[in-house]
Amino acid sequence: MTEATAQADRLFALYPALALAALLPIGAATPLFPVELGIATFALGTLAVGMAHGAVDHLVPLRAAPGVSLRRSIAVVSVAYAVLGGTVVASFFAAPVAAFAGFVALTWLHWGQGDVAALALAGVEHLPTSTERRLSLVVRGGLPMGVPLLSHPGEYRLVAEWIVGLFVVDPGAAAAAVDPLFVPETRLAVGAVVIAATLSSVGLGYARVRRGASRRGWLRDTGEVAVLWAWFLLAAPVFAIGAYFALWHSLRHVGRLILVDPDATAALGEGDVRRALARFARDAAPLTLGGFVALAGVGLAAPAGVAAPGDLLAASLVGIAALTLPHVVVTAWLDRRQGVWRPDSR
Repeated sequence: MTEATAQADRLFALYPALALAALLPIGAATPLFPVELGIATFALGTLAVGMAHGAVDHLVPLRAAPGVSLRRSIAVVSVAYAVLGGTVVASFFAAPVAAFAGFVALTWLHWGQGDVAALALAGVEHLPTSTERRLSLVVRGGLPMGVPLLSHPGEYRLVAEWIVGLFVVDPGAAAAAVDPLFVPETRLAVGAVVIAATLSSVGLGYARVRRGASRRGWLRDTGEVAVLWAWFLLAAPVFAIGAYFALWHSLRHVGRLILVDPDATAALGEGDVRRALARFARDAAPLTLGGFVALAGVGLAAPAGVAAPGDLLAASLVGIAALTLPHVVVTAWLDRRQGVWRPDSR
């Protein structure tokens, strides 16, 4: 591992994980407070880093693949965002409940995808095959998306009703529409998947350690999983997701993108963190602003309008859903370039 890679791992993955662990007592108290606290946390996290973490996607092909020009890089990613993002927004207008469920599934995939890439970047040895990494994806994405459905289904359902309610003017109809997503059978099935995947992943990793893989990487992976289980079991869902999105997922991706920028990587390797972050901020600034414009556009277009904090959160999540699908595609392409999902063939 190079010095720049080690520095990125410490600053953007390890230290934020320790910070989230330190915040557990605060998270445990959040169910006692109004959901507006979670909405404010989500808004602050999105403003600080959440929106920016995907705002350099237009430069990823340029920096990660030799021979790709700046013009081609921007053009391909722009088309992907326009077509895929527009399709997501249209799906919310056409079938809001199905679109919400699809957004949850997509986020499960993407947040698992991000954590596995971070583990690969850290050089862990207990996930040497694509199968084991996919199982880790199920765990890492399932913790933020599935555990709150077990621990705090009421607030989870409230967010679903807010989102569906943007497109269904009758509040009673919105509440009835999300019923199938929150029946006990659904919650138990999701919980069973996350628990079984967690036990399997931890157990298989330990078996790798017994056969010679580094214990340090396995202990880190297991420790992070334990922190995430505790965080999403204890904290109120909107607050938990808002803090996780900014402090955990987004920062890990920022670190990864800094490492595909040669100038930022050189700065990080020299210990000049400020210069590396300044380059990232400069590159991300235009599309970060564009992302907020897109969120505002969703709010203005929603049939039911945006009149309360819950509506604002719902409109933001629909806009983020539209940005997430193309972002997942760009990230998957980067995963392939870096061999994240085929470690046994590198």
